[in-house]
Amino acid sequence: MNTPKTRIASVLAAASLALGATGVHAQDEDPIKVGILHSLSGTMAISESTLKDTVMMLIEEQNEKGGLLGRDIEPVVVDPASDWPLFAEKARELLAEEEVDVIFGSWTSVSRKSVLPVVEELNGLMFYPVQYEGEESSENIFYTGAAPNQQAIPAVNYLKDELGVERWVLAGTDYVYPRTTNKILETYLNDHGVSDDDIMINYTPFGHSNWQSIVSDIKEFGNQGKKTAVVSTINGDANVPFYQELANQGIEATDIPVIAFSVGEQELSGIDTGPLVGHLAAWNYFMSVPTDANYDFIDQWIEYNDDDTVVTNDPMEAHYIGFNMWTQAVEKAGTTEVEAVKDAIIGVSVPNLTGGIATMMPNHHTTKPVLIGEIQDNGQFATVSRTPGAVAGDAWSDYLEGSRDLISDWRAPMKCGNYNVVKGECGGQQEAAEAE
Repeated sequence: MNTPKTRIASVLAAASLALGATGVHAQDEDPIKVGILHSLSGTMAISESTLKDTVMMLIEEQNEKGGLLGRDIEPVVVDPASDWPLFAEKARELLAEEEVDVIFGSWTSVSRKSVLPVVEELNGLMFYPVQYEGEESSENIFYTGAAPNQQAIPAVNYLKDELGVERWVLAGTDYVYPRTTNKILETYLNDHGVSDDDIMINYTPFGHSNWQSIVSDIKEFGNQGKKTAVVSTINGDANVPFYQELANQGIEATDIPVIAFSVGEQELSGIDTGPLVGHLAAWNYFMSVPTDANYDFIDQWIEYNDDDTVVTNDPMEAHYIGFNMWTQAVEKAGTTEVEAVKDAIIGVSVPNLTGGIATMMPNHHTTKPVLIGEIQDNGQFATVSRTPGAVAGDAWSDYLEGSRDLISDWRAPMKCGNYNVVKGECGGQQEAAEAE
């Protein structure tokens, strides 16, 4: 009979033979490789370089604790250079040539969508740390940033319920994240009694700088006797002239508040925040949140950079959560083998930085609190609203045709990213892509 004691004896005997022949297993000497896929040059470098450094800091900290499974962790850094097709090439390099055990990376949705077929083909793992439009669930990607129901929907509810907003400007940069998010919000507002006449939608290219006519249109739209707000999915440096033009035309936060989904501490650092004071942002983390865990993280970041002026932000916390979830799953599985980690990570819970717990759900999204913050003149946020508990990320929106009947569950026996609860069947990769 193979009792626990005999199994232990067999393991010890095998280990003794291995040590006698080779000293230790070669694989136990090899480092665990972590790929870092963030732009270090190009237009996205200002945001993504910080995330590269965040992962480097977390790896350094883990190695100081003794590594993982008794092995050192080795970062493998590549630069996709803000070039979306290059993200796919670099992901392939990390998985096929460098043979990394996991990837932390991407920022924009187009870069993530470029990487997705590569990690699925090569059965890699990637943790994606930025808020996005949803409408996706991959067995090989873990979405640690906010889905729309963890940012956009609560932001609209705050404006509607707390500020009495009745007219809505949905202003965004012209790419997939703003367009899909605004499509969700438009349907959500219609379902809550808002007519199309009370919704203004506008898109501008990356880097847009001439906001005079658009802000004039927003001002006129807001002067119709109903409380008006701007829901902004404007990305990058276009935000600076946008807010400046609001100030130039005398539009204050008390008149037409702007709530942004892509303006955080990193974007506010080093610019004149005067025109932005009083406007809002919706995130799952603010640097100003007063918790011991957050203070420790900030101190660690300052020490790592040797610079007491650096700031932390929401995607950094997402990498903090994702990295800790991955290490816990590896320890739970006893291996970095992909299938074992994918099974082990579902249900894993780790502390977040805002005083709660983040849990990896079966749809590969995490639970997150939703915070609404008011911009201060020092570039920080004063939290004015917070959900009473954590919100589970929804891969498929309840407010889009073709998505509302879909759920994602990567546990056996379902193991499906787009299971149609009405038809009782898994749609498959092609149908999921068409639903997006």
